[in-house]
Amino acid sequence: MKYEKITETPSNYDHLEAMETSSILENMNNEDQKVAAAVALVIPQITKLVNALVERFEKGGRLFYIGAGTSGRLGILDASEIPPTFGMPYDRVIGLIAGGDAAIRKAVENAEDDKNQAWLDLKKYEVTKNDVIVGIAASGTTPYVIGGLEEAKKHGLLTAGITNNPGSPLAVVADIPIEVSVGPEFVTGSTRMKSGTSQKLVLNMITTALMIKIGRVKGNKMVNMQLTNTKLVDRGTRYLVEGLGVDYNEAELLLKKHGSVKKALDAEGH
Repeated sequence: MKYEKITETPSNYDHLEAMETSSILENMNNEDQKVAAAVALVIPQITKLVNALVERFEKGGRLFYIGAGTSGRLGILDASEIPPTFGMPYDRVIGLIAGGDAAIRKAVENAEDDKNQAWLDLKKYEVTKNDVIVGIAASGTTPYVIGGLEEAKKHGLLTAGITNNPGSPLAVVADIPIEVSVGPEFVTGSTRMKSGTSQKLVLNMITTALMIKIGRVKGNKMVNMQLTNTKLVDRGTRYLVEGLGVDYNEAELLLKKHGSVKKALDAEGH
């Protein structure tokens, strides 16, 4: 199947090295303003994925991200933020990157070209049919990601693919393709820019909506956040002041007694 590799098409700008600094930044910003509009067009597909995740999470399922390079790092970033933000165990949203943890900081040569490795990485977690595998690849051609989704499908797992090249091999193989067409990059082919930004937006939407739907948010508050520093204890205390109508000192005592905003609210009948 032929498709246009948009992520490799020439930038709308040229002679970048001759631009004034302000022009470089203004032109980058002009391009960035196209990203949110492109993401808006794929909300129906994101909706489908979130609803499927909710159904599986309620049965104990997990969300796995697989990717290489920037895409892999963004998946790991999103996964790592779920426990402190929503109080979920670290083993419910998991990010895997081609080349392993060493590749988070430093590129591992040829790691993304191994079509079999992603499934080997997933097997270590004893994946089941309640788990969902989301492949992330701006190009939509990364062998590590495509191979992982192909094997996951063979074993009856639901798959989704986040790509910036509509009609790419990743979009074709995924049960739920999320194809965000952001156009050419400011620096030709540099998908850490608009493509990466769009991926971050989509990942935010997936996990935040999922956490809301499974009850990890009350009203508009992160009532299950981990109280790991002074800022978060203060935030939690202020939530209880608002939610319970008590003074700050009493709220802080209740928070420390119960260990989370939600537990304190539940204990007080709210």
